Amino acid sequence: MPLPTDMPLSVSELNRSARQLLEGRFGDIWVEGELSGVSRPSSGHVYFTLKDEHAQLRGALFRSRARFVGAPMRDGDRVKVRGRLSVFEPRGDYQLIAEAVQAAGLGELLAAYERLKSRLDSEGVFANARPLACPPRHLLIITSPTGAAIRDVLAVLAARWPMVNVTLIPVAVQGREAVPAMISALGLLNRQANLDPDRDAILLTRGGGSLEDLWAFNDEHLARAIFHSRLPIMSAVGHEVDATLADFAADARAPTPSAGAARLVPDRHDLTHRLEVLQARLVRAIQSRLDAEGQRLDHQRARLRHPGEKLEHRRQALAQLAGRLTRALQARLTEASRHQAQLKRRLTAHPPGRQLALAERRLEAASQRLSIAAPRALVRHRERLTAVARELHAVSPLAVLGRGYAILEDKQARVVRRADDAAPGDRLTARLGEGRLTLEVLPDDADIPAAKRSNQ
Repeated sequence: MPLPTDMPLSVSELNRSARQLLEGRFGDIWVEGELSGVSRPSSGHVYFTLKDEHAQLRGALFRSRARFVGAPMRDGDRVKVRGRLSVFEPRGDYQLIAEAVQAAGLGELLAAYERLKSRLDSEGVFANARPLACPPRHLLIITSPTGAAIRDVLAVLAARWPMVNVTLIPVAVQGREAVPAMISALGLLNRQANLDPDRDAILLTRGGGSLEDLWAFNDEHLARAIFHSRLPIMSAVGHEVDATLADFAADARAPTPSAGAARLVPDRHDLTHRLEVLQARLVRAIQSRLDAEGQRLDHQRARLRHPGEKLEHRRQALAQLAGRLTRALQARLTEASRHQAQLKRRLTAHPPGRQLALAERRLEAASQRLSIAAPRALVRHRERLTAVARELHAVSPLAVLGRGYAILEDKQARVVRRADDAAPGDRLTARLGEGRLTLEVLPDDADIPAAKRSNQ
């Protein structure tokens, strides 16, 4: 919550806020400049000023890190310093807390490193990604027996998983003997038939330092030995910002030795907590199940009845059903009897013989009426049919044909009404009063053969 503008900050609060702001904003950075005012008090710390043409920056290299710096630090030397910005709160000094110091002339070395890295990457040396057992049955640590790395690793292992079986393979991790020693150690371990790649693992590690200190881990032969290792390897070299060829060739990498150890074994406290949580969940689940089953048992017990009581209940239900059935049958018989009596009364009031005699009299009367009306209706319909026939004959075309007329039809049975409707050569049919004739149309100037004239 921001403070009101009228509430002043103390000097300590202001310096603390400034330190937190600087440390949170920048993190690890590299700064290049010229050394000035280098001092080494009896405490073992190194204090210096880093400057360029326009500005200067105070710096401090504490004893815990100074012993890993191989480059000499003299006034006038141009160096590159890796560290983090902070504020020395008692004096309010803005300074750089150094972690590593390199001579500024290492550009060619870094260029050679990048060329080798690119070549090995193209050859597939960095393709390893085998899973490492967690925790491993046997953890083989390749590092210096006197360095801070082994102490950090063992401390982490003891705190997280003290049951792990650890074997230290002591080697030099800096200088000319480092590369052959590490390659020899890898060869020795990979020749052990009792080691299993699925259950055992190798941790290759060392603490932080300058680029020259870590240069042994950038060796091409070491990278290839790591790549060809039968056993999976985790590389934990230097600090988080350090990246060596050994890191890329290994199956896994960790930013620091402590982080490497933490990734190789589980945290017993976390597992213990998880077991406690699971145990509590199991106890609650069992108790909940017992409660539910107890409630179900109580419910079943309340529903449970003695067999005699159940039989008596069934007997009563059967007696009720028998009574209902008897009453239903009696009611049905009573209704049937009443219906039968009703039908008997109706039959007595209207006997069939009387109904039959009445129907016979009606049938005889209807027969007499029919015998009288049928001849009259037949005569009337015959006279009407004769009149309709006369009218039809009067308008029938056949009556006209009987007087000597004819109807000409073409092949499609259409009536020829005009001379233009027929052409010379057409065959026509003449419909007479009695029969038909087939005719042929001739031109007007055609000579009629004698035989045809005689027929005419």
